[in-house]
Amino acid sequence: MRVLIATAQPNLRLSLEIYLSEQPGVDIIGSASASGSVVALIQTARPDIVITDWELPGPPLPSLLKSMVETQKPKIIILNNDEDQHLAREKGADVIVPKGTPPDLLLKTLRQLCQESMKPGEEQP
Repeated sequence: MRVLIATAQPNLRLSLEIYLSEQPGVDIIGSASASGSVVALIQTARPDIVITDWELPGPPLPSLLKSMVETQKPKIIILNNDEDQHLAREKGADVIVPKGTPPDLLLKTLRQLCQESMKPGEEQP
C-alpha cells in the first residue's frame, strides 16, 4: 500500500515514516507539512492512503478534503483530538484516529482500509 503522511509536527511525521516504512507491504511515497502540498502530492504520487493531521497549516483541511477525494480517491485517515470528527467524515475522511494512538493500532487501521479497497482476487500486501 502506498502511503502519504501529512502533519506539521516534524517528530510525528518522522516517527510515522520510520515505523510504517519498516512494515511489509507499506511504501511511504511522500510527506507534507502543509495542507496545500497534500493535494499536489496526491495528484503526482497517487497514494492509496493519506494519513493527515486535521490541523495542518495552510488552507483549512475541510475545504481540501473534497478535492483530495475527487483527485484520485485515496483512503483518508485523519489524526485528530477534537470534536470536528463529524465534519471530517462529512468532508470525506474514511477514518478518524486520535492523536497518540499506538503505532500498532494505526497500522491495523491502514491494513483494514487497504483490505476494504481491494478488488476481488487481489491479495493484501
